[in-house]
Amino acid sequence: MKIKAMYFSATGTTKKIVEGIAQKLAQSLNQDSTYEVIDFTMKDKRAEPAVFGEGDLVILGTPVIAGRVPNVLLKYLDTIQGNGALAVCVVLYGNRNYDDALIELRDIAQKGGLRPIAAGAFIGEHSFSRILAAGRPDEKDMEIAETFADQIFAKLKAGNFSEKLEVKGCEPYRPYYMPKDKEGNPYDIRKVTPKTKDTCTKCNICVEVCPMSSIDPEDPSKFVGICIKCGACIKACPVSAKYYDDEGYLRHQYELEEQFGPIRREPELFI
Repeated sequence: MKIKAMYFSATGTTKKIVEGIAQKLAQSLNQDSTYEVIDFTMKDKRAEPAVFGEGDLVILGTPVIAGRVPNVLLKYLDTIQGNGALAVCVVLYGNRNYDDALIELRDIAQKGGLRPIAAGAFIGEHSFSRILAAGRPDEKDMEIAETFADQIFAKLKAGNFSEKLEVKGCEPYRPYYMPKDKEGNPYDIRKVTPKTKDTCTKCNICVEVCPMSSIDPEDPSKFVGICIKCGACIKACPVSAKYYDDEGYLRHQYELEEQFGPIRREPELFI
């Protein structure tokens, strides 16, 4: 059995959990912690479909955006050719809720010919914030990820994968989560983009880490494509030159931090 760690991870949180699970499983299978990485974070990595075989075990991970699998990834994920490979579905959310993201990812995996045998919702530092789930996944999360891998290994040894994996979520899926303005009306932040301070050194790290290739390499203060609010450019900037000034976005960030900042969510596992 070949272990494949497949993920989209703009700020590294999904990568940490998926690779943690993959490494532990590889150890359990006496593969010297060796596993293949399929990192489809960057746009050019989503040009070709991922093809698997019946002897593969795919740890498939995505972040949660607005309570769902990021819609910008759906076209690529629809090209998966599972060919009966086993799969573990993993989502990372920023301490609010994962809503229907996990059940949606399970369904995507099944549609692509993968056979989900386990799934987990883990917590990572929110893309909007350095307060919400700060520093997560942390040591405790990684211990839970290792325990999860042990449970998956036990299921592999038992060899019973006939039943459909049940996970938390609604079908049909609920609409994408939307913030509200001060009057309580839905507020659309999809076109909001980060601003750039004069302190920008034009090092172009933000250009390199943008998963949508949306930041102009000639002028990193300009966007030439969509922004999914993944936080990669803001968190990677060495001089903290990227920031938001949109009133509705900042209101949403503040409300999330006020409501969910003091709470510690814990991973939820399904196996």
